[in-house]
Amino acid sequence: MKTRFLFLLPLLALFVPTAASHAAGDRFALVIGNAKYPDADSPLKEPINDARDVADELKRDGFTVEVGENLTGDGMRRAFDKLYGKIKPGSVALVFYSGFGIQSARQSYMIPVDAQIWTESDVRRDGFSIEAILGELNTRGAGVKIALVDASRRNPFERRFRSFSAGLTPVIAPNGTLVMYSAALASVVSDAGGDHSLFVQELLKEIRVPDLMAEETLNRTKMGVTRASRGEQVPWISSSLAEDFSFIPSPNGSRPTATIAPTMPPPAPPPAPPAVANNPPAPPPVPPASPAPVASNNPPAPPAPPSPPPVPKPQVDAALPPPPPPVKPAEPAPPTNADGGPSAAALQEDPTIKGLTAKIAANPDDVNALYRRGQVYASKGAYTLAIKDFDDTLRINAKDVEALNNRCWTRTVVGDLQGALKDCNEALRLRPNFVDALDSRGLVNLKSGAVKNAIADFDAALRINPRLTSSLYGRGVAKQRNGSAQEGSLDIANAKAMDPNIVQEFASYGVR
Repeated sequence: MKTRFLFLLPLLALFVPTAASHAAGDRFALVIGNAKYPDADSPLKEPINDARDVADELKRDGFTVEVGENLTGDGMRRAFDKLYGKIKPGSVALVFYSGFGIQSARQSYMIPVDAQIWTESDVRRDGFSIEAILGELNTRGAGVKIALVDASRRNPFERRFRSFSAGLTPVIAPNGTLVMYSAALASVVSDAGGDHSLFVQELLKEIRVPDLMAEETLNRTKMGVTRASRGEQVPWISSSLAEDFSFIPSPNGSRPTATIAPTMPPPAPPPAPPAVANNPPAPPPVPPASPAPVASNNPPAPPAPPSPPPVPKPQVDAALPPPPPPVKPAEPAPPTNADGGPSAAALQEDPTIKGLTAKIAANPDDVNALYRRGQVYASKGAYTLAIKDFDDTLRINAKDVEALNNRCWTRTVVGDLQGALKDCNEALRLRPNFVDALDSRGLVNLKSGAVKNAIADFDAALRINPRLTSSLYGRGVAKQRNGSAQEGSLDIANAKAMDPNIVQEFASYGVR
């Protein structure tokens, strides 16, 4: 199935002990803050302060840190080369970037301060691809690769050759990678005008919480930003970590034994609730935010003391089912369209859709704008509109395999299985072993009852990408329906361990 253009769900990999190579001496970080762009109306206020604070925190956490401020193209190239030269097999490599970013040809680029960008090809010439950097770190042997990118800003460059600012695009990264953007895909946020960005404020708050795995640290950061912005800024995370990693290393270099409860449910209107761990809590329960203290769960021999000893308050209280966090005053639910997504009026007010629609009005054959608007519609559940945009994309270029696959996936979700199968078959004819199309066709076959064909498609996808959670879960369901209950249950359990939201995702596709 095609989930990449909707969102990349965090792949919470199966736990293995942290390797000795994650000791403090093998942690390397490059922190870049670019603020003074001559083409911008004024210097950005946040990147320099954010970069310095992140660098200080990483140093306290045992990283060897290089900091670059207002780097030119040559300066960024030297900084990355220096980072590459430090990497040893099994090292941890982290890149933090704050500045302007642009997506082009479905990759995201970090922009140096002296970039001369007037056409889209200039982006690829002067920018630094996040995917290429992660790939080079992987080639050098880094075991854990982390990219924290605060670059979803409106910038002066895109407006020269686009009528909208589309933010960043998904990263196709090697295994052992954790990527976080400060805002959702294809969306932008403006600097708040303060000394620090909301993203970095929440990131630093969560990094300082001990005994958290890195994925949980970033998930809590995401919830903090979402909550503080009242849903207007929702960071994006993608993970394929195969090892435990914590920003604050435990003294013996192994996985911490104590864990903080997972994050609390997000406020409206985040797209999906966070996962809640099923493990029974070992420590005493955290007292709720109410006047009365909560008693311990120890055997009831002595009466409870009048007031419990002080308990350090965690950042969130997700172990209990508290009332929803403060949100805007209750309002009537917005009207929805026939697909169950936002109403036509709400979609028209979406800034990204408005910009794309204006671009298409100026040039109805703008294939990139049509494709991107289809992605945005699909991400918002407006499937009928998404299919129409993919139809127009393919009218202009019938061999666009990405559009074929996206239409296959969207048609599958709405139940047009015959049309979906035709699209996926054509995508795979044009690009054999296209993993996304194999995954999508597996879903088509699963929903149509062709479980043996579904298993074959999911098998093929998993041979290419063994951590493709949707294929792993889909294969498990298909195996169960084919009579292999034990094998299917194992696939499902492994997929749920990687991504606890996978059951809900498939339920939204009509697969239970």
